[in-house]
Formats: sequence, C-alpha cells, structure tokens
Amino acid sequence: MAGIRTFTLLGAAGGLVALVVGTLGPLVGAILLAGFVAIIVVGYARSGAGDRDATSQVAALIALLLGVIAGSGMAGLAIACAALTTLILAVRERSHRLISRLSQQDIDALTYFTVIAGGVLPFLPNRRFGPYAAWNPFQLWLVVVLVIGFSFAGYIANRLFGERRGTLATAVIGGAYSSTAVTASLAQRLRAGEQGPFAAGIAVASAVMYARVLVLIAVLAAPLLWSMVRTIGPALIAAWCVAGLVWWRAGATPTEGAPQVARNPIALVPALGFLVAVAAAALLVRWAQTRFGESGAAWSLFIAGSVDVDAAIVTLSGLPKDAIAAPLAGLAIGGTVAVNMAFKIAIAGVTARRKALPAMAALGASLVVLLATLALNAAGFG
Repeated sequence: MAGIRTFTLLGAAGGLVALVVGTLGPLVGAILLAGFVAIIVVGYARSGAGDRDATSQVAALIALLLGVIAGSGMAGLAIACAALTTLILAVRERSHRLISRLSQQDIDALTYFTVIAGGVLPFLPNRRFGPYAAWNPFQLWLVVVLVIGFSFAGYIANRLFGERRGTLATAVIGGAYSSTAVTASLAQRLRAGEQGPFAAGIAVASAVMYARVLVLIAVLAAPLLWSMVRTIGPALIAAWCVAGLVWWRAGATPTEGAPQVARNPIALVPALGFLVAVAAAALLVRWAQTRFGESGAAWSLFIAGSVDVDAAIVTLSGLPKDAIAAPLAGLAIGGTVAVNMAFKIAIAGVTARRKALPAMAALGASLVVLLATLALNAAGFG
C-alpha cells in the first residue's frame, strides 16, 4: 500500500506539518498527523483485499497542507513544494523501473555508505585532539568517506556506463578532487582481481591532478603561475601521454572470458589503512613545526603534500607576497607534487602489489620527468 512515492511524500508531509505547527499551533499539527496515521493504518489493514495504494490519499492531504502554508503567507514555498510533489507523482513508471533494477548488492552498498557518510561523519567533533593537536576526527573520517565514496561512485558509474567508461568517469571526476583517494580506491579493486582498466584509471587521475594544481595556483596564487607551468608543465605532458598509452593498452587487452569477481564497493579495512597513513603524516607535520620552527614549517609542506597537494597550495597562498620568491615557491610546490606522486606509487604497490605495476610505471614516468625538471630549476635558482 506504500511504495517509493508514498514514502517520499510522507517525509515531505512531516516537514510541512512542522511548518503548520509553527503557524497555527500544535493542536492543528496533531490533527493533521493523526490524519496521515489513519491513512497508513487503514491502507495497511485493507491492502490484502486488493493491494490498494495510499499515494493519492497522502497527496490529497499534502495539497491541503500546501493550501494552509500558502494562506499563511508562504506562497513561494507552497508553489515550490507543489511542483516537487507533482514531479514525484509523475515519475511513477520511471521510479519503479529504477527500483526493479537494484540488486541486493546495490541496496547493501548504498546502506553501508549512508551509515559511513551520514550516520557517523556529522557527529564527529570538528576540532583537534591528540599529540601536538594533530588529529581532527571529522577530517580523518572524511578521508574514509572520500576513499569509500570514490569506490561507490565508480561502482555506480560502472553500472550506468559499463566498466570502461565508468572507470574513466571515476578517474577524471575523482582526480579533480583527490587523486590519492582515487588511487587507493582503484588499487583495492586491482587487488580483488576485478577485470577493468583500473591501472589506467590511476594514471588518468594523477594526470588530472597535475592540471588541477595549475588551476588552483591560477586562482589562489596567480603571480606564481608561470613558475609553476615551468616546473610541472613537462610532467603534466608526460603524465597525459603515458595515461593515454596505458588506457589504449587496457582497451586493446581482451577480457572476454576472464573471471569476474563479485564486487563489494564498501571495503572499510583498506580505507582505514589509508586513514592511518594520513593521521601519521598529520602528526609528523605538527611535530616538525613544533620541533624545528620555521624550517620545520617548510619541510611540513613536503610532508603535507605527500597526502594532499591542495593543503600546501592553500598554505602558500596565505603567505605575504614577498615571503618567498616565485622560483623557490615553484620548487616547493613542485616538491610536494613529487612527494605526493611517490606516496601514490607506494599506495598502489602496497595495496595491489604486482597487479599495480602498470599504474606504478605510469606514475613513475611522470615523476622522473618532474624530478628532472625540479633538478634543472634548482640548479638555475642556485
């Protein structure tokens, strides 16, 4: 007697009743809630006699609520809710088709992810604890949500677009946010023995990361852009060329007949391992800053960049304009990118071992170019 539309409308009705209570008082709200409860009870009691649907009755009471809200002076909100209600009622066939396509694995994965992201993260304290105040529980658990989230997004993309195009979408979108998290996620799938261009996806995500660094520099520290182009431009070109080659070879490798491994997109233990690495790096940064002062802060850029290059860029953008010369700033950020690439190579190797060799080779090729460019720039700066 109640499906996806009825449950959605009931949730909306609860919010609308709360608005009515604030306008007309709790007694009216109690009467309206009693009406919804009566519909549910009567519909459940009579469902066996013809499998009746309660959607129309719930929609009728929502129409009454919207009239009350509009008459109370919130006409704009009433119109918006009416439009959304109409949309929910109109997509009956499409919503039922979507539900029918969900497997038990899909439902389990969605349930686990909502618990990890919505049932834990919002309730963690967003302040620092531990030695040197190095750990923020909210930010550390956000790392778990990111790694598992990219894995879950890749699972959805693969269901929608197929394995190859889904992995490409995950690599491009994830690389624009956190190529390190994408590397950890796709390396887990390599380790599980799944069939797909996951090594190529790791290479693409890191190639996107190079471009993202230049965009962030252009937005946050525009005077340093040319210096950064000179520093990581050759590595960016190399990364895209190698990623394209690995992607082409992955497409040319036949996978027909290869055994497919049942995929659980919610792998918590590897994500927790990645969290431990991030927590260790954060502790090392805080220790270096406390122990060595300004020189430690400089070294901490490299340490922080091993996990998150964006953190080093944001730190640099907050410095006074004359605090550091542009060539030296380019070397500093380029060094964090190099450390980050080495960190991702280590993640791929430790997680997937020999299965990650193509990905490690692709990342290593751009890293070699970056290190050579950094050495030449350092010699010129010296």
